[in-house]
Amino acid sequence: MKQLYTTLILLTVLLFAHSAGASAQIRGTVTDSITNEPLLYVTVQYEGKGVGAITNGDGEYKVETRKGWDELTFSTIGYVTKKVKIKPGQKVLNVKMSPDDIMLSEVVVKPKREKYSRKNNPAVDFMRKVIEHKKQLKLEENDFYQYQKYEKMKMSLNDVTPEKMEKGLYKKFSFFKDQVETSPKTGKQILPISIKETASRTIYRKDPRSEKTIIEGMNSTGIEEFFSTGDMLGTILNDVFSDVNIYDDDIRLLQRRFVSPIGRGAISFYRYYLMDTLMVDQHECVHLTFVPNNSQDFGFTGHLYVVKDSTYAVKKCTMNLPKKTGVNFVESLDIVQQFEQLPDSNWVLTDDDMTVELALMKGVQGLEVQRTTKYSKYNFDEIEPRLFRLKGKVIKEANMLAKSDEYWAEVRQVPLTKKESTMDLFMNRIEQIPGFKIIIFGAKALIENFVETGSKDHPSKFDFGPINTIITSNYVNGARFRLSGMTTGNLHPHWNFSGYGAYGTRDKKWFYSGQVAYSFNKREYVLWEFPKHYLSFKYTYDVMSPMDKYLETDKDNMFVGWKWTTVDQMSYIRDATLNYELETNTGFSVKAMLRHRNDQPAGILQYWRNDGETPGVLGENNTLVHDITTTELGVTLRYAPGETFVNTKQRRVPVSLDAPQFTLSHTVGFKGILGGEYNFNLTEIGLRKRFWFGSWGKIDITARAGAQWNKVPFPFLNLPMANLSYITQHNESFSLINNMEFLNDRYGSLALSYDMNGKLFNRIPLLKKLKWREMFRIRSLWGTLTDKNNPYKSNDPVLFLFPTRNGMPTSYVMGKTPYVEASVGIYNIFKLLHIEYVRRLTYTDIPGVKKDGIRFMIMMIF
Repeated sequence: MKQLYTTLILLTVLLFAHSAGASAQIRGTVTDSITNEPLLYVTVQYEGKGVGAITNGDGEYKVETRKGWDELTFSTIGYVTKKVKIKPGQKVLNVKMSPDDIMLSEVVVKPKREKYSRKNNPAVDFMRKVIEHKKQLKLEENDFYQYQKYEKMKMSLNDVTPEKMEKGLYKKFSFFKDQVETSPKTGKQILPISIKETASRTIYRKDPRSEKTIIEGMNSTGIEEFFSTGDMLGTILNDVFSDVNIYDDDIRLLQRRFVSPIGRGAISFYRYYLMDTLMVDQHECVHLTFVPNNSQDFGFTGHLYVVKDSTYAVKKCTMNLPKKTGVNFVESLDIVQQFEQLPDSNWVLTDDDMTVELALMKGVQGLEVQRTTKYSKYNFDEIEPRLFRLKGKVIKEANMLAKSDEYWAEVRQVPLTKKESTMDLFMNRIEQIPGFKIIIFGAKALIENFVETGSKDHPSKFDFGPINTIITSNYVNGARFRLSGMTTGNLHPHWNFSGYGAYGTRDKKWFYSGQVAYSFNKREYVLWEFPKHYLSFKYTYDVMSPMDKYLETDKDNMFVGWKWTTVDQMSYIRDATLNYELETNTGFSVKAMLRHRNDQPAGILQYWRNDGETPGVLGENNTLVHDITTTELGVTLRYAPGETFVNTKQRRVPVSLDAPQFTLSHTVGFKGILGGEYNFNLTEIGLRKRFWFGSWGKIDITARAGAQWNKVPFPFLNLPMANLSYITQHNESFSLINNMEFLNDRYGSLALSYDMNGKLFNRIPLLKKLKWREMFRIRSLWGTLTDKNNPYKSNDPVLFLFPTRNGMPTSYVMGKTPYVEASVGIYNIFKLLHIEYVRRLTYTDIPGVKKDGIRFMIMMIF
């Protein structure tokens, strides 16, 4: 869900899409004559005519043709300039360019691609030395350091050709044409729609290790103004197009991991070629090129310029994606980094520029994202300890959004273009376009799942939603209709009110929920903005399944209402809950809960006391229990250092799952207090961690364990985290366990998900073109039920008989064998669909179980 949400946000601005028009042109691709890799930024021109183009990240170009113009010149640094005659009527011209063959005697020309070998290869031997020396070049080898950083993130509609400007909005509203400018990176015409500037200072201490970023100024304008839940677009862009450190083994980009050209696994992943030696800013450098062994793997092609001395420091690096890359929606990606040596001999990054061209599909208006980053004022003196006592890794100054024009004039190392500086005016004029507000309204409803009641001038104080819960169905309610809503930070920055009303057509009952919350932190829009610190009271009367508590989404989400099994064992729940939640900048959080609950079984579920003649068997003398009441106090501790989120109107969505997660919870039940009927103690612990393996993908590991320490009826035992929907949910949720199938008072579970990121399919010729990716999962559950909680062991009226259906049991006691299920999944089908085949490996002889099944989800990823 997180990947889908991220991609939807990035591609929402494509609502301005228009198809490209045709014209008299000649086009083609420019490639390296030896590696056959596309060459970007090659100048293609008619000499002396003032007409030309620049190749993109795929090496593609197109220029207009005119009668009498019959020769194109292709030129770029490091390659021999080439002139090519155009034949009459020719429309396609592909060109191979040869590297400049001026070599020094000690530098070996790269061999032909088909004869590549790592053994006795001078380029590989040289790169081994670069990798061996990289540790001593890292800034982290210093006791202290600090630097200033200026970043400009710019998003634009891409390739706004003259033909497009004669159609649609461009033709109807001339101010669109006035906003168009030329991209300095690609030479294409672009229309800027979002600008975000950030000025910050980073400080570092080696012992004890601590690194903090202090955001001093932030300035943004553009399309993100139309979304209400905080800096949503900016957060996503910063995560998708994150900072690149080639000295790391893996580079996190596009929410994936790429092998760094100087990473530990780079020698086996890339092919390296020595080109020549040349001078780069007064430094004699060895020029190397590199390409992945398999172009569809997540790696780069590019150039390294390494200083020719004992440091083996990188002076300059350029990287782009191979033409046949398996990355989705990216037409080209170009990264240029430059390094300088300071007087104290430290090598530091000074310039980091990234240009990405995105498109949902061919023929649809694309986007260009430019991230320009400048680093300056490096200092390695000791830093005062008080700065490291500031809470959190990222500290935002109170006035960061209110910096003066003079401040930005001082820190802005890259001047704004004329079009960038008039972005506010452009957005205001867009708002006046007839029908634009309807388009934005529909886009926001689709993405945010809520309908606002306000406008830009009068921000919404109350939102209706979630939309996808309006019409659903279940076994007890039949068709169910619900209307929900919540107040926003625009009504009050501290108080929040939310709730819903629902009606079931089968049981003809009304249901409702209402919550009032007070946030101790001032919030911009929603209650769960980071860091959370609030007190809330919620009262609910509704029908629920025992498995609903494990859902990632709302239980009334229409998309998870489609079940693979009949869920006919449910309860009417009347719940009054007082919650307190505190979240810190360090990633530690605590949640305290006081709850009074009444549980009345519904559907075919019944509560029978185990007081009959035969233990565990329903007879004439067993007592039927109408409902049960509990009074509970619970505390949950959670630690997830480095975790970041995007705030949606329904919940927080983790931007990345790389951060480890540790949870510990304990819930106590009190008999005799506020009508509580049972004493119990329930303890649970959980761990989740993601491990990356470079180009071999990633593994998500989730472990959970729990114990119910007291003698209790089965509703208070440990229930397996079963997913009864066809839609995949948690990594650790079991896809083929029935509702309450196993009842334990001690359990442990382990889930492994291995995403190979297409590593296997990329080596199968037919599948390679489909860009499918593979995933493997295995989930296991160990559980036991002690004699004191086993109704089959003795007649004990404290216990309940296990649930049945038509006189047959539906819940069981696990044996010594663990429950195991495994699945094989294929995702990125049509860049949209994930399909998974699940197989149950143990406990297959239980009546009524399903041994296998198909699960799916919508998952748009890069």
